[in-house]
Amino acid sequence: MKRKDFLKNGAGALLGTSVLSSAYAMNKAENSNELEIIDANQLRQQQESEVKYPSKEADKIVIERPLPGKPHTGKVLLAINVHSDDIPLFAGGLVAKLMDEGYTGYLLRTSNDDKGSIDAYKGNYVDNDNIAKYYGMKGSFDFHYSHHQMDNMGIQDLKGRLVFLFRALKVDTIVCWDPWEHYEENYDHNVTAMAVEQARWHAGGRYDYPEHFAIGLQPHTPRVRYYYSRDAQRCNRIVDISNYIDKKVEVNMLNVTKGPCGQGNGKRLRDRLAAEGKRLPLLGNDDQTANHNWVKHFVFDIDAYRLNYSQYSNKKLGELFGLEWAEHYRYISDLEDQTPNLLNKYVQENVVPI
Repeated sequence: MKRKDFLKNGAGALLGTSVLSSAYAMNKAENSNELEIIDANQLRQQQESEVKYPSKEADKIVIERPLPGKPHTGKVLLAINVHSDDIPLFAGGLVAKLMDEGYTGYLLRTSNDDKGSIDAYKGNYVDNDNIAKYYGMKGSFDFHYSHHQMDNMGIQDLKGRLVFLFRALKVDTIVCWDPWEHYEENYDHNVTAMAVEQARWHAGGRYDYPEHFAIGLQPHTPRVRYYYSRDAQRCNRIVDISNYIDKKVEVNMLNVTKGPCGQGNGKRLRDRLAAEGKRLPLLGNDDQTANHNWVKHFVFDIDAYRLNYSQYSNKKLGELFGLEWAEHYRYISDLEDQTPNLLNKYVQENVVPI
């Protein structure tokens, strides 16, 4: 069986199944197909040899599709950069999707991106703010820890500031680097990710940072986490960003100070080819089209490994799951925890009258 046949038949048989309750799963199966579960082992056997499977450990993968209306109205999203290009490059489609579905959003950058020059320091600050505005977020924050030196800092300070944000903003969902992922060479990413996960755990308790309670804050922890990485070892969620790929391109083009997308490389390539008496139809006939299509088709597809610092092309990852464009995540939701209360079960089954 070829992969496309499996996706049509094998995955289709699972259409509508979600990781929520069975009643919800039945409802999804009858009314929509935003979530699907793919058997990872079966997919490994059926995939074409040239497509690398995005998770080596996960037993099931959920496909998350766009939701109609504004189902997340009233919820708060905190998208966490370490550097100003992290969220746009690795989660630009997901964040656009969640904001479109009703979240109130905030953008956090933990480093100051100060390696290079004072102009780079200022430029990354402006870029981060522009990205938050493009998404329609309520605000952006910059923690200004030293770029490429965060492994030398006391992580407690970062944790404390994150706990405060989680509680003060009442964050429901976070998007950040995966704290448990392997093969991450940038220690700024590792330190931030681990601080985020530890702060998330502390923020829901009543013992840590009691001074917060003195000013009226209450324990509050993000219940949903989308953790991204370069080379996913335990990806369990594929997010369909087909409707948001152009927004992902545009938000990346706002990173004019760093990253591969905001420096007009499409125009440069088109101009160079024109000087040689050549043209690349993909780049169109104007600068905007050239730059947009260069980012869309080279950074997020054809040359993704080199330009996007990622193991996966958003295009080819999507095609593997029968989608046009996709991003991958380790997804964790406390809202979907179905761990049975075995103590209560035992009591109910064995209790006798006195």
